[in-house]
Amino acid sequence: MTDAKQNLTALFTANTAPERLAKRIAGAGLCSRRQAEAWIGAGRVKINGALQTSPAINVGASDNISVDDKVLPQIAPPRLWRYYKPRGLVVSHRDEKNRATIFDAIREKYSDTLPRLISVGRLDLDSEGLLLLTNSGVLARYLELPATGWTRKYRVRVRGQVQAEHLKALGQGITIDGIRYRPVVASLDRQSTSNAWISLALSEGKNREIRNLMRHFGYEVSRLIRTSFGPFTLARLEESTMLEVKPAILRDQLGFNTTEAKHANHKRKKTPGKTHRPA
Repeated sequence: MTDAKQNLTALFTANTAPERLAKRIAGAGLCSRRQAEAWIGAGRVKINGALQTSPAINVGASDNISVDDKVLPQIAPPRLWRYYKPRGLVVSHRDEKNRATIFDAIREKYSDTLPRLISVGRLDLDSEGLLLLTNSGVLARYLELPATGWTRKYRVRVRGQVQAEHLKALGQGITIDGIRYRPVVASLDRQSTSNAWISLALSEGKNREIRNLMRHFGYEVSRLIRTSFGPFTLARLEESTMLEVKPAILRDQLGFNTTEAKHANHKRKKTPGKTHRPA
């Protein structure tokens, strides 16, 4: 079992193994791990009432951790949502150009009823369709790994007449500007006088990959819709809406069962470093 799968499996069972302080804070959904390390360095974190300024420490299940004198929430089990991202929104919690983000839109629509969410991968500003959101950074990283093997499917509208040899070349994998793109399954859905719809399936999502591939063959993308990510699809999801995946379905699609989870938790390696003893 890979470390990524092992870390993910541990979240589905009672975890009593020591872990890094920043990881525990991030796992509680307050912030990213990097932000947690900054909070620790700024003197905002206490363990059992004692100020902690170094992230190089492990904490156990019995440790009382607080941030800004507020007790750290219990780590929630991984959850997953399907979200139909509309065009014109940035997939980021903060945007340097002050553009509207999906998280702004989600907060406005769903108020404060949701935990802090993380996107599984991204869709660019002008793309739309299925975006998976989770409360778990561990789950997000696992689903993004090419080794996980989940295929992303898209429908793409391009301008011009699509050539069969170009679709065949995509299936063999190509190199553009020194970047190697893995084979993409491509098929022509509909061709009209001025544009065409193409279906694409790929197992890896490099930055602006589809747009770069289409541009390489002289096709301008006028619309790009992600229709599925692994076993999860847009289905009848309406634009700008989200729906949580049932926990039992999530566990099933991740291939977990009780025996595997218990075994993984027992085998889980301890994080190197000093373990904090309760005061």
